[in-house]
This record gives sequence, C-alpha cells and structure tokens, in this order.
Amino acid sequence: MKPAENNTKGIAFILIGMAIFSIQDALIKFIYNETSLYELYFGRTLVAFVLLLVFMFFAKKKLILKSHYPYLTIFRVILFFFGFSFFYISLTFMTLAMANALFFSSPFFVSIFAKIFLKEQIGIRRIGAIIVGFIGVFVVLNPNFDDFKIINLAPVACALCYSASMIILKVTSEKDNIYTQLAHLYIGAITISLLFFIFAGDGKFNTFTDPSLQFIFRKWFSNPSEAWPIISIMGCCGAFAFALVFNAYNIASPSTVSLFEYSLIIYASITGYLLFKEIPEVRTLVGSAIIISAGLYIYFREKVKNQPIVTENPIR
Repeated sequence: MKPAENNTKGIAFILIGMAIFSIQDALIKFIYNETSLYELYFGRTLVAFVLLLVFMFFAKKKLILKSHYPYLTIFRVILFFFGFSFFYISLTFMTLAMANALFFSSPFFVSIFAKIFLKEQIGIRRIGAIIVGFIGVFVVLNPNFDDFKIINLAPVACALCYSASMIILKVTSEKDNIYTQLAHLYIGAITISLLFFIFAGDGKFNTFTDPSLQFIFRKWFSNPSEAWPIISIMGCCGAFAFALVFNAYNIASPSTVSLFEYSLIIYASITGYLLFKEIPEVRTLVGSAIIISAGLYIYFREKVKNQPIVTENPIR
C-alpha cells in the first residue's frame, strides 16, 4: 500500500490536473468560432507531443514507437481521436458542466465492455448501478423526443469511444509502456488532422449555418493571430495536466486518486459560470449527482469483490 502522505500528494496532483483540464475545455469553448476543430486538434497535439519529446530527452527516456499490438493500437488511436472530437463539438452548444457530466458515463460503458470482451464478472448490484447511471444521463439530457437532436449525445459518444479505448489499453499496457502509447495517440491525432487539412482544410465544405458543423469544416488558419496563441496554451495545459494526473496515479493508490477525477464536474461548473455566465440547471446538478453516485458505487463494488475493471491510468 502507498504511504498516506503519497496519497495526499497524489490527490493534490489530480485536483490540480482536473482544474487545468477544465481550463483547457473552457479555452476550446472560447475560440471555437475562430478556428477549425481539426486545426485546433492538430495544434494542441503538436505542442503536447513536442513537450513530451523534450521531457523524454531530459529524463533520458527512450522513445519506442514499435507496438506489440499494432492493430489494437491503430483502433485505439482512432477511437480516442474521434471520441474527443465528439466532446469538443459538444462544447459548441452545451455548458461545460453538462458536457463533463455526460462524459463521466464512461465508467458504465467500461463495465459493460469489460463484461463482454474481458469476461469480467459483474454482479446484479453493479448492473443496477449501471442502469441508475444511465438514468442520470437521461436526467442530464432531459430529452424532448419531439425535438431531440442526435448531436446532443456527443459527450456520451465520447464516453463510449473512450471506454472502448480503455479496454484496449488494459491489454496493450502489458507490453507497451506509457510513453509509447502516448506517442501513438499524438502521432495518430496529428496524422488524422493533417488528412482533414488535405481534403477539407480550404473550407470548401463549410456551407453550413450550424455552429457545430462550421467548427468541423471551417477553413484552417482563417484567424491564426487569434487562435494559435490559445491553441498553444491549450497544448501546454493538456500536457501539464496529464503529467500531474499521471504522477498522481504513479505515486499514490490509483483506487484512491481516481475518485477525485469527479472534481472535474465541479471545476467545469465554476469555470463555466465565471467565464461564460453558465448557471447549471437543476437537472444537470441532479443528473450529475446520480452519475457520480453510481460511478462511486461501481468503484466500491469492484474493491469489495477485488475485481478492478478500470486500468490504473487517468481518465483523460
């Protein structure tokens, strides 16, 4: 067991990391009218990758790009890339609190996928918690089925893709180290973003009036003086936050620090209010409470049964 002081330090790291992630999300919301989704994705990933390489150089870590699981790695890169594309798109029309609350449906998908693909044993109580968790998602969305837009499920789609990638990570982590897997994510994101630039970077498909679709198909470099300083800050925020969260999992008990990832919903609510005057609706607060409660119950049932489904890695 990790010393108590290490757990305290790990909790502090993860709380700071989640706060920085909330700032990164707010920056996306701040500039989505000034840039293209995949220009933003390309820029922030490039900055984060450069920072990773600099860190590995000074830490004398060797970068190994060859994976022992090439097909699973490619699939995971695609899932992760498009999963967070869904999340970034959701920030064009959702409050920060709502988007993050819906993203935290991911533990429920992880449990389902673990049962299907890893043959993990999931009892009736955890099944009940999963159902309750999805009720929380329903409460947050509060769908009017006469006028429901499928795009409202974007953060849930992100959670779905992310959860599948975490199941793959549980397999690939047996032989591929964290730096190899991070490099794969960064190189994959840069490559896919550049493909979007080649085929749609001139804005020729941007014939839409919907802000979300404009965000996807907007011409690249249409406002670089406004967008790129913020994109660069986003890349630094993402890299720094991940470093904090990764260190939290490294020095402390993962089962302890993972509980504090839910602080992101609180930070998102505060950031949304301070920067965008977003006041969470009652249904968002109630649904978030249900989602968090169900997620915590699943965690404690895993601990009681000594069957941890989630990998010992940060949620973002």
